[in-house]
Amino acid sequence: MRNTTTGWLLIAPTLFILFITGMVPFLYVLAVGFLDWNTFAANPEPRFAGVDNFRRLVFDAAFLKSLWLTFKFTLFVLASQLIIGFFLAKMLMRNVPLKGLFRTVHTLPLMIAPIAVGATWRLMTVPGLGPIPHWMQQWFDISYVLSRFPDQAFATVVIMDIWHWTPLVTLTLMAGLSNLPEEPLEQARIDGAGEWRIFWDITLPFLKPVLLTTIFIRLMDALRTVDEVWMLTGGGPGAETRFIGLHIWRVVFPKTDYGYGAAMSLITLYLTIVMCWLLYVAMTGMKEKSR
Repeated sequence: MRNTTTGWLLIAPTLFILFITGMVPFLYVLAVGFLDWNTFAANPEPRFAGVDNFRRLVFDAAFLKSLWLTFKFTLFVLASQLIIGFFLAKMLMRNVPLKGLFRTVHTLPLMIAPIAVGATWRLMTVPGLGPIPHWMQQWFDISYVLSRFPDQAFATVVIMDIWHWTPLVTLTLMAGLSNLPEEPLEQARIDGAGEWRIFWDITLPFLKPVLLTTIFIRLMDALRTVDEVWMLTGGGPGAETRFIGLHIWRVVFPKTDYGYGAAMSLITLYLTIVMCWLLYVAMTGMKEKSR
């Protein structure tokens, strides 16, 4: 009994900080989500609106489009980072020339703040100034103008995120690969199993905890991407790269529609939790099936 009490007393400061920094803001946003509160409206005072804000979301074309763009962006970057990160991790586990130098250079993007990444890519993509439009014109005869072509803007945002966050995936997968047991791998090779069979039956099951953690981290990060995209495209051209985080920012700050913005934030949080839960259920179900 005394040990239990002592344990709770030791973690009480941490729990208090987590409650203040996590639960209090969440409860505040939850309360604001049920208010009609716009400081630019005829009546700027907050008033209780029930579920009107959430009802508006169902018919808000701009919100639904930003949600769709966010999901599409997340799918592209998550799949690309997992595939590229796995192959880079496998390569760095071998004795290849200049492995230490490549590992150092490869992890450098993680040290750069997202807003600085967006600003740097913005400078590289300005026509007449950046190298990317020049190379695209010289090598492929493609007119590269982000403010004019939505597909180019979306693809550039995806490539920028892959460049920035693939090193994180590589490092986590390297940690998982370094802890793989040698006995099952050696036994499978002795039995004549191919590389694909070894990967599917041995490597992937042992990597599932690391993969699940990595996917959770990158999924949540991708769904709330704001800084890089804001600096690179500002959500444009038009609204073709206005992901949900940028859309919420435009509703809350320039338009000061706090109640509606809070409702958007709550729905986004709910969808993020649902996606993570479905992913967890799917991967644990695959694990149980493989057993």
